[in-house]
Amino acid sequence: MLDRSPVRANGSPGEALRETVAFAREIEALGFHRFWVSEHHSVPGIAGAAPLVLASAVAAATSTIRVGTGGVMLPNHQPLVVAEQFGVLESLFPGRIDMGLGRSVGFTGGIRRALGHGKDDADRFGEQLSELLGYFDGTQDRHPGVHAVAAEGTRVPAFLLATGAGADLAAELGLPLVIAAIRGEKAMIDAIDRYRDNFRQSSFGPAYVIVSTAVSVAGNSAAARKLLLPEAWSTTYSRTRGEFPPLLTPDQVLALPITDRERARLEQSLSGQIFGTGPEVLDRLEGLAGRAGADEFLITTASHDRGELLESYRQLAGLVNRQVATVAG
Repeated sequence: MLDRSPVRANGSPGEALRETVAFAREIEALGFHRFWVSEHHSVPGIAGAAPLVLASAVAAATSTIRVGTGGVMLPNHQPLVVAEQFGVLESLFPGRIDMGLGRSVGFTGGIRRALGHGKDDADRFGEQLSELLGYFDGTQDRHPGVHAVAAEGTRVPAFLLATGAGADLAAELGLPLVIAAIRGEKAMIDAIDRYRDNFRQSSFGPAYVIVSTAVSVAGNSAAARKLLLPEAWSTTYSRTRGEFPPLLTPDQVLALPITDRERARLEQSLSGQIFGTGPEVLDRLEGLAGRAGADEFLITTASHDRGELLESYRQLAGLVNRQVATVAG
């Protein structure tokens, strides 16, 4: 699962970050395979701005689950520093660290200036990524004689986060692909097909696709949909007003006087997510896995009530475990 450390209305960023670490322990107990954190800068509703720092805290609070980033936005950083930081994490928590990498830069000009980067930096993502990977196997030659000491010789699985064109870079470099249907399911599946068709075998193994989506499981479809409302509304708000706000409760969202345009965007956001009863969700996940050829799902659900969210993840884990047992049997 991916946790962006969402800030709740009337809550604080500090509380959100501590909740992420506590939530990781709960998710580990449920048997999930990975727990990833994200990088967002100057977003009022998201506290997750320093993924490698947060990943270290999560790894220290857990013992078996893989911990990683979904992801580090490489254009915001120097590849050497990123390699060193992941090398330190892997040295402290050997065999448990995932390196998820993306090409996004700050959302606004002010954020980009504060980070010391511009939109054009994203165009160098492929070059930066190759340099970063070279620090791990000792092949980087952009800066002769420079080594990421803690990273060199370690084995940290790398994942490329993409929305479309990035799938081609993942194929070229032989990296596992993490992708979401941000531009619609057909566009996502087309990108996955190109990825598999053009994949070049590398030391990172065969082609591997992780599909990212929000999933909500509850006793009925209405309750499951309601759990998704807080983040869906914050996403809608950000697309119409340019700012992702702290999460409201579902009832607060339902009581809002929203415009027809906002309502249409809210429904569009919810239509791309998976929610319902256990059998409904399992059927939809299996359908999506079949259409997309997914090897794994990255669940990105967030909501105001952490207790209800944990229960949804608990039911999801139960569904998957029962299905695995049935297939194995």
